[in-house]
Amino acid sequence: MKKITVVELFAGVGGFRLGLERANKNAFDFVFVNQWEPNEKMQHAFNCYVNNFGNENAINENIVDAKNKIPNNPDLIVGGFPCQDYSVAATNAKGIEGKKGVLWWEISWIIENKNPRFLLLENVDRLLKSPSSLRGRDFAIMLIRLHKLGYNAEWQVINAADYGMVQRRRRIFIFIWKQSESKYKKSIFEKHFKSTPKIEPVEFDLIDEYPNEIDASNNYKKGKFLNKGTFINGIVRMYDYNPVFNGKKKILNDVLLENFDKKYFLSNEQIEKMKYLKGKKSIERIRPNGEKYFYTEGSMSFYDDINKQARTIITSETSMNRSTHIIKVKNKYRFITPIEAERINGFPDNWTETIASEKKRYFCMGNALVIEIIERLAKSIIDLF
Repeated sequence: MKKITVVELFAGVGGFRLGLERANKNAFDFVFVNQWEPNEKMQHAFNCYVNNFGNENAINENIVDAKNKIPNNPDLIVGGFPCQDYSVAATNAKGIEGKKGVLWWEISWIIENKNPRFLLLENVDRLLKSPSSLRGRDFAIMLIRLHKLGYNAEWQVINAADYGMVQRRRRIFIFIWKQSESKYKKSIFEKHFKSTPKIEPVEFDLIDEYPNEIDASNNYKKGKFLNKGTFINGIVRMYDYNPVFNGKKKILNDVLLENFDKKYFLSNEQIEKMKYLKGKKSIERIRPNGEKYFYTEGSMSFYDDINKQARTIITSETSMNRSTHIIKVKNKYRFITPIEAERINGFPDNWTETIASEKKRYFCMGNALVIEIIERLAKSIIDLF
């Protein structure tokens, strides 16, 4: 079989590549890899990538400048395009109008000018309902653009834990193919991410209602997109679904280290701070117009249940944050280690060990994806060639 040529965008520490190569290391030829973190002197993720995969065809430049170097007609483009402007963990989320969100238009340029056969993209599930003032508008604009470029798409929001993986991490995966593609007849999600509809599918002609991106930008009123759907020749068909999985589910305890450095234990001061952060609270605040209101948060468990699947890894693990993981060890409490963060995402131990700062190691894992999702999808993609 001829190798599948791959362009990897926004590569991070290499999660997409690791997943693809686990499915079949000999099936893929990475002809272009790009990773660039703006406003960072040290390119930690890129250096980690090169340490694990080598620097062949790897470019550490802003994609705005590097995109012209992408070879024409790649078989597959993959990438988790930056999600800071979409994530519910960030404030003032702005969707594709955000600082990093505009990189969608770089992807659009690459599709138009480099002519890929397929694409597999990943983002936070908030994309389907962004921005908050016009829910669904941003995804509608993306679909309309794809249609104009001659492509169809399907998507599924996947919570890795629903399909047996150790982490409760919800992300949207979007598979894109040419409208002229004859081999794509069966969803890549169908084999490894089975589901049943919760509701009758919603169907409408997006292009008939919004012929172009500007029209959607100014007038979109259809509301958010649902968790699973297709966009074929301008027609949206979508529904929310129930996952179907009958295998064994991994739990947090499966990936915890028996031996770890004592530095990961919380001090008494940190314990008290965390109890406050994770506790129930109602705080009086004042709006810019002088109006008073109460900011409220419900309580959450102080430490994580190791007999359940892990919560979502965050970029600021070990910081004083209510979402930080805490493990109870007898009568003490500790943070998760960098190796455990790697395991929760499915990376090999010490994948990020060349990154000198542990905070940056956690940051990279908080931005990474769950490897096994890509591995499973890759098996279906290989069948297309």
